[in-house]
Amino acid sequence: MNVNLRQLRTFVCIARVKSFTKAAEILNASQPTLSAQIRELEEALGVRLFDRNTRAVALTSAGEDLFPAVDQLLSEFSHVMQRARDVSARTFGRVSIAALPSVCSASLPIAIAAFRARNPGISVMLRDALADRALELVRAKEVDFGISSAIDDPKVEFLPVTHDDIVAVLPRGHPLAASRTITLQQLLKCPLILMDRDSSVRHIVDAVFASIGRMVAPEYEATFMSSAVGMVRAGLGVTMLPSSAHETRSAETVTRRVKHPALRRSVGIIKLRGRSLSPAAEAFIELYTQHARQRTVLASAPRSHGGA
Repeated sequence: MNVNLRQLRTFVCIARVKSFTKAAEILNASQPTLSAQIRELEEALGVRLFDRNTRAVALTSAGEDLFPAVDQLLSEFSHVMQRARDVSARTFGRVSIAALPSVCSASLPIAIAAFRARNPGISVMLRDALADRALELVRAKEVDFGISSAIDDPKVEFLPVTHDDIVAVLPRGHPLAASRTITLQQLLKCPLILMDRDSSVRHIVDAVFASIGRMVAPEYEATFMSSAVGMVRAGLGVTMLPSSAHETRSAETVTRRVKHPALRRSVGIIKLRGRSLSPAAEAFIELYTQHARQRTVLASAPRSHGGA
């Protein structure tokens, strides 16, 4: 059976106006062209659709049975095509993201607000997830892409966007707070509050301590950075967090750089290798990249005042 949309549109138009001549005017086509299309459609379906004479055109019983279904089909197809055009034009759609908690608490909400202001018809679904979980969500196609630390996975592509340093967060009155930078050996003498083993920060911290031949045994572990900082404020120890995280900014705590070149985390987009993203997702990635890199430049600019 060889049936095309043009034949179906011609059938519906003639059925509505009950005239080949009027249908030709509406469809901006010649009457012989419409007659040929209807003939081909009737041959493909194996039924006669119209009874015609020199004065009138009427649907056959078979035509009457088919008309509602074909009319609905064309309406739904038109809706699908409009939806596709809206998606292409970024006037409709959804972007789903899995992002590190530190990203969710810092640069990402501002980027989402800017994106929604530009594209009010597109919704953004955000799932905050530790690095391993974000990778799982991307691999399972439960999100369009992730914003996470660098990963080594042949099925996933990492597109670096920015970076942040892993810093020590201490109570404001802590003895080490008097120094602008501290060492790993100094931290080992303190009760350590470290992030969950599935987090990107913990992976980096464990690797850095291993590089000096030490296996760190934290006093406490936390899933959320706010929990770790809360324990620091309570005097339970010190923690190590990304410098970009809002949780590190507190009147009761200070942040200090730690002397080690590997205490830097690359943050970027993770997506399935070879998977095409929607125009909306591509647009969001472009905006987020610009926003995150601008924030990195501002954060690294020299400051005229002291402080944590």
